[in-house]
Amino acid sequence: MKRRFLNIAAAMAIPLIAAGCTATAGPDGVSDPVAGFTTVAARTGAVTGKRTAWVQSRENAQALSAQVKSLVQNKTIGPDVAVQVALLNNKGLQAAYAEIGLSAADVWQEGMLVNPTISVGMIGIDPVRTIEGAVASNILALMTRQRRVAVADTRFRQAQLRAAEETLRLAADTRRAWINAVSAWESVSYLSKAQAAADAASELAQKLGETGAFTKTGQAREHVFYAEIAGQTAEARLAARTAKEELTRLMGLWGPDVDYSVPNTLPALPKGAKAKRAIEAEALKNRVDLEIAKLELEALAKSYGLTEATRYVTDLELLSGVEVEREESEEGGTETSVAPTLELEFVIPIFDTGKARMRKAELAYMQAANRMAEKAVNIRSEARSAYDAYRSTYDIARHYRNSVVPLRTKIEAESVLTYNGMITNTFELLADTRAKISSIMLSLNAKRNFWLADVNLGTAIHGGGASSSGAGEAPAAAEAGAEGH
Repeated sequence: MKRRFLNIAAAMAIPLIAAGCTATAGPDGVSDPVAGFTTVAARTGAVTGKRTAWVQSRENAQALSAQVKSLVQNKTIGPDVAVQVALLNNKGLQAAYAEIGLSAADVWQEGMLVNPTISVGMIGIDPVRTIEGAVASNILALMTRQRRVAVADTRFRQAQLRAAEETLRLAADTRRAWINAVSAWESVSYLSKAQAAADAASELAQKLGETGAFTKTGQAREHVFYAEIAGQTAEARLAARTAKEELTRLMGLWGPDVDYSVPNTLPALPKGAKAKRAIEAEALKNRVDLEIAKLELEALAKSYGLTEATRYVTDLELLSGVEVEREESEEGGTETSVAPTLELEFVIPIFDTGKARMRKAELAYMQAANRMAEKAVNIRSEARSAYDAYRSTYDIARHYRNSVVPLRTKIEAESVLTYNGMITNTFELLADTRAKISSIMLSLNAKRNFWLADVNLGTAIHGGGASSSGAGEAPAAAEAGAEGH
C-alpha cells in the first residue's frame, strides 16, 4: 500500500515539474535588463554627448575606476570631463540603474505560470482504504497572464525612462556644480588682486602718515578698505571650497582622486544667443518625464482592463485528480477502483460585486490623465521661462562686459590721474575703486548666471530636473592660483 501511494504521488508530480521547467525560461528580449540599459545609454548619450555605464562585475568596476583616475588625478578638468566622470563613477546613478533589472524581473515573473498545488492523502482503515490525489490550478491567473505581462512591460519601459531621467539630472547638476566652482575661483581671483592693491595703498598711507603728508582720517580709510577686501576674500575662499566639494560629491570621488583642479575663469560669452522659435514643441517632443507620465496612463489603462476582467470572479481555481480505492474482499482478494475527480472552486460575488474596484480603477485612470495634462501645460511654461531666462541673462552679462565694466575702469583711471595731480582727494579715489570692484563682481555673477541658464534651458527641453540653487544667488569664490584649483 505504501509503495502504491508513492507511485501515484510521483505520477501526479512528474507532469507538473515538467510544466514548471517549461514556464521558468529566461526573460524575453523586450524586458532584458542589459538591452534595457542600452536604450538608456543611447537616449542620454544623444543629449549629453557622454557615455554612461552600468557596473555588472568587479572587473567592470576596476576598469571604470582606472578610467576615472586617468581623467581627474592631478589635472585641470573642464565641464565635459566632470560630466563624464560623474556618469561613470556616481554610485547613486548605479542604484538608479538597478531599477531596470528589478523591473525586468517583474516582467519575467508575470510571464511565468502560477505554481499548481498538489495534494495526496489516504483515508479509511482496513479492509477499505482510499487514496485521494488532487491538483489545483489558478484558472484566473492563466486567463489574465497576457494582460499582466503587458502591464509589467509598460512598467519596465517606465523604469528605463526614469533611469534616463536620473542620468540627465546628474549630468545637469554636475555641469552646474562645475560652473559654480569655476565662478567662485574667478571671483576670488579678482578679489585677491584687489586685496593686493589695497594692501599696497594701506602701506603707502601708513608711511605718508608718518611723515605728516597724510591725515589720520585718510589712513583709516585706506586701512578699512584693505580690511574689508581681506574679509570678502576669506569668505570667498570658504565658499569656493564648498562649491568644489559639491562637484566632488557629484563625481563620486574620494581619496587621491580629489586632487584635481578647475580653471580660474568661466568660458567667455558666446558671440550670439541661441534662437529657439519652437521651444514649446521641442520640449513636448523630448521631455523624458512627459513620456513617463504617458506610460503611467498606458499602464493604468491596461490595469483597468485587468480589473474589468476580474470584476465578478476574483479567485477561480480548478481542482483535478484521481481517487484510488482499495478494498479487501472476504475471500482474501483485493479490489481496486480508480475514479477521476474534478472540482471547481470560486468566490460567489453576493456582497462584493466589484463595483468599488471598478470605480477605483476609473478614478485612478482619470487622475493620471489629469496629471499628464497638467505636466504638458507646465512643460510649455517651463520651456518659455527657461528660454526667457537664457536670453535675458545673456543680454545682461553682455551689457556688463561691454558697457558697465569699461566705464568703471575708465572712471577709476581718470580718478587716479586727478588724484596724482592733487585735484581729487583720497576718499573720491577709494569710492571709484570700490565701485569698479562692485561692477566687476556683478559682471562675473552675470556671466555665471548665463551659463547656469544655458544648462537650465537644456533640462527644460530634455528633462533632468531643476537646479537646487537659484541662478540669482551670489557667486562663490575662492583662493586664486596660476594653474587652477
